[in-house]
Amino acid sequence: MRAKKRIFMMTGILAIISAIPAFGSDVTPIDTGITAWMLTSTTLVLLMVPGLAMFYGGLVGTKNVLGTMMHSFAAMGIMAVLWVIVGYSMSFGQNILGGWFGWNKDYFLLRGIDESITTTGIPEYVFSMFQGKFAIITPALIAGAIAERVSFKGYLVFIALWGVLVYNPLCHWVWAGDGFLFNMGAMGAIDFAGGTVVHIASGVSGLIAALYLGARRGHPKTVAAPSNLVMTMIGAGLLWVGWFGFNAGSSVSSGLLTAQALTATQVAAASGAIAWILIESIHQGKATALGFASGILAGLVAVTPAAGVVQPWGAILLGFGASLICYLAIQLKNKLGYDDSLDAFGIHGIGGITGSLLLVFFIRKSWMQAAAEAADGSWSVGQQLGVQLAAVGIAIAYAAGVTLILVWIVNKVVGFRASTEAEMQGLDYTYHGEQGYGMLTPS
Repeated sequence: MRAKKRIFMMTGILAIISAIPAFGSDVTPIDTGITAWMLTSTTLVLLMVPGLAMFYGGLVGTKNVLGTMMHSFAAMGIMAVLWVIVGYSMSFGQNILGGWFGWNKDYFLLRGIDESITTTGIPEYVFSMFQGKFAIITPALIAGAIAERVSFKGYLVFIALWGVLVYNPLCHWVWAGDGFLFNMGAMGAIDFAGGTVVHIASGVSGLIAALYLGARRGHPKTVAAPSNLVMTMIGAGLLWVGWFGFNAGSSVSSGLLTAQALTATQVAAASGAIAWILIESIHQGKATALGFASGILAGLVAVTPAAGVVQPWGAILLGFGASLICYLAIQLKNKLGYDDSLDAFGIHGIGGITGSLLLVFFIRKSWMQAAAEAADGSWSVGQQLGVQLAAVGIAIAYAAGVTLILVWIVNKVVGFRASTEAEMQGLDYTYHGEQGYGMLTPS
């Protein structure tokens, strides 16, 4: 049974792990087709970061546009360097400390992979850089929950610590071959491209940080209107395009599974957008541009853990379901009064939870048959739902607990919450000495 399970896991739903190399693989020829697609996917995922910067930047007040966009761009620098130094090793190295995270001395500073080719026929540098883009965008998502009230210095320290202590261990548990969530049950905890590792972790962490820091001054009565919804819409479009690399690239192949993941991504985003404006039209009497963009993201987030698992009809239902649940979550936030500035938890956290759990009801029959065979006939949808619930619960608990400790430490040591003066003047002028729009002067 163990052998069957391993065969299933290596060829099935978490195909990403097949890219982890076996050293001494110099005899493995480079597959130029897969390599070309993975280079493209890596570029597409990086494109999502300026897309996120535009999406968030357009939603904040005019005096905080650059400061908010800098949260995304700063992650491109800090997280990329940390990934090369320790992130790749902690995420995809062998278990140490009882599997708490991984480590491989050859991955430290990427010293040992200069000529390494993975078993899928791509240079290991490509696989490492592709995975590194996920490590960049995940902490950048958190910034949406604490926008317009966070110290830039405190934010930089926080995301560096968060990447090392939250993202890397979660990545190892879910995607590394000896990670305990990867090996849970017949299928493992299904997370094709980051439902738990990226979206639940960032969404929950954003909520904890927002609750700890407290609301923006004047919230909700005097918070500035979005500065540029046109920019937000362009950002949403860039995120949609980049998500094809995010999800389809996670197949670490260039074949049928890639096509399946790309198709599911497209239809989930479309159905999510349609669902959101339908809900808005019924509830508020108008279909807004921001609602359309929010629906795009809700659908994309929900399909992320499921992209290679579900057929198009399942992706459509996931998109619709995620928009409805995320919309209701944001309405609840407004009633409860907590200040998740740009709904990072409402869309990424709730959307990630929705997709990670509901995907079990839309799994392809071929995957079900393979899982049942791997488990000697004992696999069931109910059992997989239990595995998914466990993975979601662990991700929530771990991200929330460590984030609470980190925000407390950062706030005490370097300061995390912006001062009253900084918040009133705006983050652009206070922390960067600039204005996003030249006609403005600092108040």
